[in-house]
Amino acid sequence: MTQQTAGIHHITAFVSNAQATVTFYAGVLAQRLVKKTINFDAPEVYHLYFGDQAGSPGTIMTFFPFAHGRKGVIGGGQVGVTTYVVPVGALDFWKERLTKYEVPFTETQRFGESYVQFVDPDGLQLELVAREEGPLSDWSYAGVPTDKAIKGFGGAILYSSAPQQTFRLLEEVMGLSKIGEDAGYARFRSSADLGNIIDLPIERVEPGHGGSGTVHHIAWRAKDDAEHALWRSHVETNGYQPTPIIDRQYFHAIYFREEGGILFEIATDPPGFARDEEPEHLGEKLMLPEWYEQHREDIVRLLPPIQLP
Repeated sequence: MTQQTAGIHHITAFVSNAQATVTFYAGVLAQRLVKKTINFDAPEVYHLYFGDQAGSPGTIMTFFPFAHGRKGVIGGGQVGVTTYVVPVGALDFWKERLTKYEVPFTETQRFGESYVQFVDPDGLQLELVAREEGPLSDWSYAGVPTDKAIKGFGGAILYSSAPQQTFRLLEEVMGLSKIGEDAGYARFRSSADLGNIIDLPIERVEPGHGGSGTVHHIAWRAKDDAEHALWRSHVETNGYQPTPIIDRQYFHAIYFREEGGILFEIATDPPGFARDEEPEHLGEKLMLPEWYEQHREDIVRLLPPIQLP
């Protein structure tokens, strides 16, 4: 039986300025800062998570703000564009809001849908699309009512350096279904209501390189630890080299790089972001895993202060 992911769990990107990221994603896009922690592999750097009220899988955008990191170049081997989905009829609201905050945008179409495209303060490519599917967000913030708020990911555009191999991976390993081609893109769909549409340019995209303003990895969903273990075996059986299962506190993760150069992660839906904070207080404190608690004072001294707008 073909193993099938429900869709995107989260997307993680490099940025340069923690406060600018908080101001943009919370203050302009009205996403909830659901977790403020550190990069477990570089504890002098924040790991900031934004999403819906609970930080549900399919809504979570996360960031590593490296203040002195190099500027990245978006290209093959990366998520090229991150797509957010808003309620039907909300695009005009968002065009007015982007104009209010002096965020330039363009409009385009593919697969019969209208997209509003813009970039964040580091040049990360984002777009909005309106769709019926997916529940309304319960999170109203910064003047964005729930009937206009971003619901989560609509999906992503993957830039592959080997598109035929990436197509095969999405269909034969990740279990997505190809549903068509349009305007130079192939489109794939997963079973979830959010984070379920993946578009890829049919032609090879010249390689980019990582740095601020680029996506580090895209994570796919596993419903629990048992399914996660099956995913690791499944990926390995299909010729990829997954990492051991890693505890990321709010999910368990494996990573592997596909032939097109894109770093894939598979992450468990549980335990989620309420494992160490009450749901109504998510993101208010700096949360550290227990193995870093003894270094809290030093870590806090190295991190720049940030505050919600």
